Amino acid sequence: MVTNFFQILENDNEGTSLYVNDNTTLRKFAGYQDVNLKILEKISDVRINLRGNLITLKGKSEKVKIVVKTIDMLLRKTEAKNNLEEEDIKSFYSFEQKESSFNNDISIKTPKKSVFPRTEKQKNYVNYLNQNNIVFSLGPAGTGKTYLSVAVAVSKLISGETKKIILSRPAVEAGENLGFLPGDLKEKIDPYLIPLYDSLCELIGFEKMQKKIDDGSIEIAPLAFMRGRTLKDSFVILDEAQNATETQLKMFLTRLGKNTTMVVNGDPSQVDLPSSKSSGLIKSVNILDDIKDIKIIRFEATDVQRHPLVTKIINAYKKNQ
Repeated sequence: MVTNFFQILENDNEGTSLYVNDNTTLRKFAGYQDVNLKILEKISDVRINLRGNLITLKGKSEKVKIVVKTIDMLLRKTEAKNNLEEEDIKSFYSFEQKESSFNNDISIKTPKKSVFPRTEKQKNYVNYLNQNNIVFSLGPAGTGKTYLSVAVAVSKLISGETKKIILSRPAVEAGENLGFLPGDLKEKIDPYLIPLYDSLCELIGFEKMQKKIDDGSIEIAPLAFMRGRTLKDSFVILDEAQNATETQLKMFLTRLGKNTTMVVNGDPSQVDLPSSKSSGLIKSVNILDDIKDIKIIRFEATDVQRHPLVTKIINAYKKNQ
């Protein structure tokens, strides 16, 4: 394993040694009198010794592997000019510990990278996306609702399993009245689809994404413009569905045509609708829950794959609801 921060020089019965390239980052990472290394040593039960630019790790091989990955993540955080705290070290180690124990045999191949689900629920979600026509995913930000659905869509488009990706979401801030915004339809809806664009760029690159938008392989379709259509041979992603009304969701779902997958993503705790309107996401899920061909997955804070602090923020808000 070679990263931007270190390379492994030894990996035998005598221990694993990491040569860290950047002195400044290493000093900040280790902390005053190596206090951060001592914390990591205590929680991992792996002996850690720092001499010059060399970190030596001794312990059970599976624990050493987790510590190596934790050090890589902590060095990344340190390079971003953030000071490490004890809670950061514990959180990152816990994250890598959970990930190492997860048995994953699923890979989503896209032009720029292969994507892997990181939790059991993410694994189930990917299986649903590959096997079912309608999938609901509910949960907090950072659980992979959008990213994994875009990855599966890209994989199916590249392999020829689907002919088109359609990206949609309610334009709540514009009251669905897109005519008052400048530009053509794509320019009007673009600001609302940035998370989807970010995922597409990461998976296929900006130039290829733009080319597929131009040739119609990727279509941008505001939810308000779905009425009257029948969507065939498509992979359709409705993002931020908590901001859709029950009527809008019913209209969207009844656009389903032959050989089409529809994904409805939303976070019920992040509703931006005016107080006069109620979110149709939870009601729609309750209405459709008994239809076995429609799959519903509910992510929790434990499925969050962003900074470990995000999970704590979500849990803190949940306690105060």
